[in-house]
Amino acid sequence: MAEDLLTNWQKKSAEHQKQYKNFLSRANKNAVLKKLPELHEAAFEKIDCLTCAACCKNYSPRFKTPDIKRISKHLRMKESEFIETYLDIDNEGDYVGKTKPCAFLGDDNACSIYDVRPSDCARFPYTDEDVILKRPNITLKNSEFCPIVYYVLEKLMS
Repeated sequence: MAEDLLTNWQKKSAEHQKQYKNFLSRANKNAVLKKLPELHEAAFEKIDCLTCAACCKNYSPRFKTPDIKRISKHLRMKESEFIETYLDIDNEGDYVGKTKPCAFLGDDNACSIYDVRPSDCARFPYTDEDVILKRPNITLKNSEFCPIVYYVLEKLMS
């Protein structure tokens, strides 16, 4: 069943955007939050991020101050050097990666700074927290490139 659900998932996700939007705007928050941990786990059992890495290839997380401190220390760089080398400021005033794909993404789709990665990366794709409901525009965008978000939304609506 899950394999059928994931067949042509990108096409189906594009077709279901209106349904997702309606669902997210009307969903019973407590009921959804209760289901998320199990659906999140099930999605990660079926989908291997290392076969995809679309998030790392096409988007950048925000690099918050604690992330910059932690990563620059790990890389044995001054924070200013880390910022100058790897980051830009986006139109919302947040630090984001200069390059796409991410400078820390390896050819094997593994992250070279995984243990100290930005908190946005550690939390992505937010399918086990209330961001899925609180920020529906982010959820909708993520459902177009992340099979895990697609899977969780489909299961929530079924």
